[in-house]
Amino acid sequence: MAKAKTIYTCSECGGQVPKWQGQCPHCNAWNSLLETVAESPSGHRYQALAKSTPVRRLADIEAADVPRFSSGIGEFDRVLGGGLVAGGVVLIGGDPGIGKSTLLLQSLAQVARERPALYVSGEESGAQIALRAQRLDLTGPASGELHLLAEIQLEKILAAIEAERPEIVVIDSIQTVYSEALTSAPGSVAQVRECAAQLTRTAKQSGVTVIMVGHVTKEGNLAGPRVLEHIVDTVLYFEGDTHSSFRLVRAFKNRFGAVNELGVFAMTEKGLRGVSNPSALFLSQHDQTVPGSCVLVTQEGTRPLLVEIQALVDTAQVPNPRRLAVGLEQNRLAMLLAVLHRHAGIACFDQDVFLNAVGGVKITEPAADLAVMLAIHSSLRNRPLPRGIVAFGEVGLAGEIRPSPRGQDRLKEAAKLGFSLAIIPKANAPKQPIDGLEVRAVDRIDQAIAAL
Repeated sequence: MAKAKTIYTCSECGGQVPKWQGQCPHCNAWNSLLETVAESPSGHRYQALAKSTPVRRLADIEAADVPRFSSGIGEFDRVLGGGLVAGGVVLIGGDPGIGKSTLLLQSLAQVARERPALYVSGEESGAQIALRAQRLDLTGPASGELHLLAEIQLEKILAAIEAERPEIVVIDSIQTVYSEALTSAPGSVAQVRECAAQLTRTAKQSGVTVIMVGHVTKEGNLAGPRVLEHIVDTVLYFEGDTHSSFRLVRAFKNRFGAVNELGVFAMTEKGLRGVSNPSALFLSQHDQTVPGSCVLVTQEGTRPLLVEIQALVDTAQVPNPRRLAVGLEQNRLAMLLAVLHRHAGIACFDQDVFLNAVGGVKITEPAADLAVMLAIHSSLRNRPLPRGIVAFGEVGLAGEIRPSPRGQDRLKEAAKLGFSLAIIPKANAPKQPIDGLEVRAVDRIDQAIAAL
């Protein structure tokens, strides 16, 4: 029997080479080539060309709002941009055991009350899912007409979708599904790419909403080829520590809504529950003001969040002081310490600096610069900041404080939660005073420190 021909496929770009090498010649990614079985082309090479689709002018196409329907969970709808879209394809990834299957099973149990839904499981049997549904109190008439299929063959899944005609389908997970048209194993680059493309084509043609669960690598990225994220309409990531009771769902791509939307959930005995006031999770409760603590008003999509930034500055016991940031960028911390020394005269070159964002949230926007520097100054001087203070603003290398987007929404959220003093960039100063909130607008970092 002839040996099957093998090729090496890049997991990043999908490029193929006949022999293994350390770097992909197509995208220059290192250690991304995986051995797969070469697939024979289908059909004859001299097939007749298909008829082209009629071309239309853009001005002749009517633009209409995309109709949505609720997923049954308010925080999940927020991350999706307002709800699920008919014919949309959603890819959701996260660490094992973080709550992906739990969230989708809860959502489908709510949706099934009004419209047909199908849950396709490739990792668990029907008895295991029924046991989980019983633990989540989803059994009985309340779960509606939720249908379950334990299958990993793509052709049988597509046949079940055509026969049942559901309006929403969950595939858990895409890495376990395989197609008989390919000879490679489930989870390989070719299988994941082909199965995702077939499911997406079915969703667009029939109008069924497809939600696919994706595995993640040890680096935290979605497993499989990078083209998987380009095929789907929405990409969601579960964040948070599995040892914590809080979960964050963030949108990194959404063709039907805003990106960087954040949904906050709490893991309970009855599954995931949406948190209506997430700012309370990221604020520590201190009986008295403590040094090194400053509250930041960050913006996650359309939602302003109040997050406590904690800094600890201590005398270094080694020649090279340590710089550690949890939840913030470590390289940006080194840059802010240099700006603080150059433009405010505050030196930390012989101090260990530790930075933490309370609650396990990850902050990527530069508007956290001002709050970080105020927390560092407070810890270095061992003097707490005034009670009820919030801050936001980007700090440049010249010491200037630049404005942040949606400044009015940030200030209103801070005033609603009872804060009384805000240090913000001068360009974000409100035109009308905000009740109960004193605003101090500053231009430079030395003015912000002097304002305290």
